[in-house]
Amino acid sequence: MYKTILVPLDGSEVAEAILPHVEELAKLFGSTVILLQVMELPHLIALPKGEIYDALPQLTPAEVNQQLGETRRYLDGLVARLDADDISARALVENGPVVVTILRVARQEEAGLIAMASHGRGGPADVYYGSVAAGVLQRIDRPLLIVRAQK
Repeated sequence: MYKTILVPLDGSEVAEAILPHVEELAKLFGSTVILLQVMELPHLIALPKGEIYDALPQLTPAEVNQQLGETRRYLDGLVARLDADDISARALVENGPVVVTILRVARQEEAGLIAMASHGRGGPADVYYGSVAAGVLQRIDRPLLIVRAQK
């Protein structure tokens, strides 16, 4: 049923709360799991010069490479854990707006399911910061599994 499961992660333990659910589904359906982390690197996103651009943190190429390396090591560790449990898995690191990138990768990889954890802040925090899970839910064209992470 779910040949490919896309799992967006942000490097937090809260986001990893989805993994036990994904592991069970992958074993049940023989799915391949794609772990995705989206990096929003401001200087790699085209913005016109001005107040907004100047207010963004400017990362050096060395800092970008360091972040990219840390992200790859993190995801590779999770892939190894899944592989050890006989689950086919691979990792992707992408740059761009998080929700749009998740949806684009889901289409490109022909994911039958997107599975993610929600921080479950609710209320004013979601209004101010936005919610990736809510953004994906509003635009999704395929099944979505959302697990609210326990605090």
